[in-house]
Amino acid sequence: MRKENSEFNTAFVSEAGSFLKNRDFYGCVELEDWACYVMADGLDTDTEVNSAQITVQTILESFLEKPTMSKRRLTEYIKIAHEWLQYESRRVRLKAGFVIVVTDYTRMVWASAGHSRLYHFRGNRIALKSKDHSVAAKLAAEGQIAEDRVDQHDERGNLNEYAGKPGMIKPYVSDKIKLADGDVLVLCTPGLWEGVQDAEMIDAVEGANDPQTLADTLEEVMLSKQRSRIENYSAAAIYVNKIFHEEPKNRKKWIKRIAIMLIMLLIFGGAGIFYAVKSAAKKAELVVDMLQYEQNADQYVKEQEYAKAVSDYSLARNNSIKVKDPIHKKLFTEKMAAAQTLVDGDAHLKEGDITKATASYTKALELTESYSMFNREVISERLEQMTTFQQVQDWITEGDLKLQNGDYSGAIILYKRARTAATETAYKDALKEIATKLETAETKRADIKRQSRQLQADTLEQKGDRFNEAGDYAGALTAYEKAQEIYQEIDMLERVLAMERKINKLDEKLNPPVPAADLNTDTAGFGSADMSGMNTDLSSSTGGMNTNNSVGSSSSNTSNTSNTTNGDTNSSVGTGATNAVSNNTTEIESEEQPTTEGGDS
Repeated sequence: MRKENSEFNTAFVSEAGSFLKNRDFYGCVELEDWACYVMADGLDTDTEVNSAQITVQTILESFLEKPTMSKRRLTEYIKIAHEWLQYESRRVRLKAGFVIVVTDYTRMVWASAGHSRLYHFRGNRIALKSKDHSVAAKLAAEGQIAEDRVDQHDERGNLNEYAGKPGMIKPYVSDKIKLADGDVLVLCTPGLWEGVQDAEMIDAVEGANDPQTLADTLEEVMLSKQRSRIENYSAAAIYVNKIFHEEPKNRKKWIKRIAIMLIMLLIFGGAGIFYAVKSAAKKAELVVDMLQYEQNADQYVKEQEYAKAVSDYSLARNNSIKVKDPIHKKLFTEKMAAAQTLVDGDAHLKEGDITKATASYTKALELTESYSMFNREVISERLEQMTTFQQVQDWITEGDLKLQNGDYSGAIILYKRARTAATETAYKDALKEIATKLETAETKRADIKRQSRQLQADTLEQKGDRFNEAGDYAGALTAYEKAQEIYQEIDMLERVLAMERKINKLDEKLNPPVPAADLNTDTAGFGSADMSGMNTDLSSSTGGMNTNNSVGSSSSNTSNTSNTTNGDTNSSVGTGATNAVSNNTTEIESEEQPTTEGGDS
């Protein structure tokens, strides 16, 4: 066997780069006498279908059905993948560039369309580098730009050929190329080769001893450029350590044996029978698979797994084409179209496009009329839900306008109305959106209310300040207390404490503290206890002195009052009496002669 008597080692690396999803795809199959390696990069933006994966899998399936290095056959395999992408292009046009290598472990044929590349290294030099189907490559071929400028030219991504393009595809398919022991093949997408120059690629091949090391090294070189945006990148390395070598004698011997067998088969008509039997067996196998795919798809429809049903109907249809069964082909196409309209309806509904969802469900109701596996009651219910869903979307839109115009209360009313309707009809996607919008509106309304309440509190505080300055302490106290209550309500702790300080100062003004009675500290008169003791001592010796030392009419009045009360100077609590006592106290403490001062006055 060729594979057993040769040594082809393979490894690859494939990453999404700066993106969430990797749209590159690599696949290979190594048979006993043949091997096929396919690298593709998706060129579209479809989020649900990987066009590169479809391209690789379709080409490998065709190759497995009939392994070959024929240019005509390889072109047919590419056309099948191309037409499949065209057929699957429903939401957006599916597009993919690719490069293929097919080998019999002795020679190789390569094909490409787009700008995924093949590098063939021999003796640490580039023996072959595939040509891109781009405007930049065309300019280089015409001599308008240098060959080494293609990799960085602005038009390097502007492609003339790729799978899925409108019309027919014209891929490049090479002649057979002889391989040699020690050859290295690298298949890569633009995300990698744009960041690795030819010289760097040669250095990587020289420094690597196995395919995994080479793939990792190419990745490191590309990432070391530290570009701000890294595209999806993939690289597959194939080390041809040993090719298959045929012994000339054995080869001739087998040729003779095959020739004799063919002659015998032709003589007895065995050749026709052999191929007929083989073809019938293959066809029967395809039919069995086709019917199994249909059965699986019908079950998926019953379980309302429409996306999976579309996939299996598609596989069944593909087999019907291969066995040339137009009746089943038409049947599977119609079932697949019906399931696809339901998939599209659900997708439009998820995107919030009720109009398109309604159109898809209406079309689905028409297409499923002849097929019992589709639950038409469920489809009708979905169609009826669209009216409510549209009302929900209208309320959301109207709420958005009110929110934009600052009418937060009006927006909240509409969002809550939409939430109620969405809850009743299990409109889950809208519920998430409504919850976010409702939270935004309520937050904005709360902010406005808080600002309004703060303004009220600030106004009350300013009013209290004016009352305080005017001496209206009671009015100021009322204003401060109301302001403090509002500040407390809106959690403005600093302002609450500020109001507390102002209220405490007003309390001191409205209710001044009564001074404590102390002889040593009371400069206005004696304490009550001291004065009671002094009355007796001073009644005889100072009775006349109070009268003589009185100054002014107030003091005279006090003296007269004291005379009326039998000379008791402490019996009067009035201002004049206080002054008189104060004078006497001063005179006693200073130990001056009261009669002299009294004479002076």
